[in-house]
Amino acid sequence: MTEKDITTAINEHRQEFLEDLAKIIEVQSVRGNAEPQAPFGNGPRQALDVVVDIAKGYGFKTGIVNDAVAYAQWGEDDQHYIGVVGHLDVVAAGDGWTDDPFELSDRRGVLYARGVLDNKGPIMSVLFGLKLLKDLGFKPQKTIRVVFGSDEESGSADIPLYLEKEAAPEFGFTPDGKFPAVYGERGIVNYEIDTPLLPMDLDQITPIEGDQAKDHVPDRVVVKINGQYLEAKGKRSPTNAPELGVNALTVMARKALEQNLAKDGLKAYFKWFFESFNEKHFGQGLGIDFEDEDSGKLIVTPYLLQKSEGGLKLEIAIRYPVSFTEADVTEGLKKAVIPGSQIKVIRRIPGTMHDKRDPRIKILSDVYERVTGLDGTPVTTTGATYARSVPNIIAFGPSFPGQKGIAHKQDEWMDEEDLMMNMEIYMNALVKLTDKEG
Repeated sequence: MTEKDITTAINEHRQEFLEDLAKIIEVQSVRGNAEPQAPFGNGPRQALDVVVDIAKGYGFKTGIVNDAVAYAQWGEDDQHYIGVVGHLDVVAAGDGWTDDPFELSDRRGVLYARGVLDNKGPIMSVLFGLKLLKDLGFKPQKTIRVVFGSDEESGSADIPLYLEKEAAPEFGFTPDGKFPAVYGERGIVNYEIDTPLLPMDLDQITPIEGDQAKDHVPDRVVVKINGQYLEAKGKRSPTNAPELGVNALTVMARKALEQNLAKDGLKAYFKWFFESFNEKHFGQGLGIDFEDEDSGKLIVTPYLLQKSEGGLKLEIAIRYPVSFTEADVTEGLKKAVIPGSQIKVIRRIPGTMHDKRDPRIKILSDVYERVTGLDGTPVTTTGATYARSVPNIIAFGPSFPGQKGIAHKQDEWMDEEDLMMNMEIYMNALVKLTDKEG
């Protein structure tokens, strides 16, 4: 079997793959209320059942662990396996789609659907790629297991349930980040900042309505300030790429100041908020503009602002460089907030680092360079993947250099040729990782 055989097989079976991908896309696998045998809701559990049926049809051994994670296995029941870990849960679709978000659509070679990039398309390309390798007669010298999670978007509570019963892979990757191989992921910390206001200040503003969630920059909020209706529109982007969006909260603060709607303490708050966050995505407005050579600049995104019982509650997401700590961020933030504000950590995900000289990472880098012709030097990322919670894996794809801020938005897309190139990269990588010398 040659690399040319792999390319030919992908081209010959492209339509079959897209038909199977459509089956998993149509499952609305957004987290819901826990149900019997469905800890993260019926949608994510249904996705596990569907993928198990597909994998059985391909001839692989399958299983579902603790009703939370499914797997498809090629090889013996071995504690030492190469793992590819992706997820089938998705964020809510929201409004503003051109077509049904849970129906795979193809417009001029571009695939659209919720999850087509994050992460159903890439992880299904791995599963289908293994089917093609099996059909081509390849016999891996190590067991391969494709692992399908169901709670990555809501905190990865599925992974402890998997590791409770199953061994971690000896090495592997998650196709849920970017290319080339990602040897380090920045730390993430979310803060709640509660700022007290006098009743006369708080009474000026109604609750702020709009879609405010930790995974994206808010794109529309509405509020009344001293009886004046105010609508602020922005542009949605992921919280790890705020520079690609326009934050409706900072737009709201700007409009309130320009129109002189707020007075006294509320006006002072909006002034602080605008000066701290408007177009200051790298912490410069807060005095925490940390940066290092390995992972670049700190990123900060305000994603929720709301009335609380005695003031205003602000939530922000921060990605900090690998050579800094959460304590560094917290100490800097304390100096930047309005006096009297209370700061509380509401989410923390420590960063992760691997040795970029690991020979298995070099295998991934070499395959990527050979298939794409692009530089395969390992990189770090601002994203958060299963690599933080599953030992011994790194992020590897699916997005190519220059592709950023696509997931979690309306009309989520992936170029069909890029998805096929994903499959080609992953098939070649798994061949190299599971040969006699791998």
